[in-house]
Amino acid sequence: MPLTRHKSAGYMTNWAARLFARVIDRKLKPLALGSGYLPVFFALSDGGSRTQKELALGADIEQPTMAATLNRMDRDGLIIREKDQNDRRITHIRLSESALAHAAEIKTIVDQVNEIALSGLNSQERRVFLEALTKVTAALSQADDPSK
Repeated sequence: MPLTRHKSAGYMTNWAARLFARVIDRKLKPLALGSGYLPVFFALSDGGSRTQKELALGADIEQPTMAATLNRMDRDGLIIREKDQNDRRITHIRLSESALAHAAEIKTIVDQVNEIALSGLNSQERRVFLEALTKVTAALSQADDPSK
């Protein structure tokens, strides 16, 4: 039986994700940012701080990948690392003032790309699509859990 990509949830989801990243990257380029920074922006755009471990867990990104992302963001002046006052082994990470200044523009870009992606769906289809994606990601997260 031949594989049919348009009938493969995995293929279509991966393809959509790559297209999302490509369009968002193009729109973020004038800000000298890329889609790889978005999980950190999503987690920290409220002005709060998190540890690297908390950021990695929240974004479901492996520690080495998060470390590399944070190193690039540090190099680009987008984050500030601060030692915990009570435990110097812990480092809290927050967005820099210049990064926070871009937060509203980044949100606008993400919203625009989401609108483009969902433009062929009516409001009910959008709701059903997002609910279905939530269920799909929950099922895959559970299947990926090594303790299961």
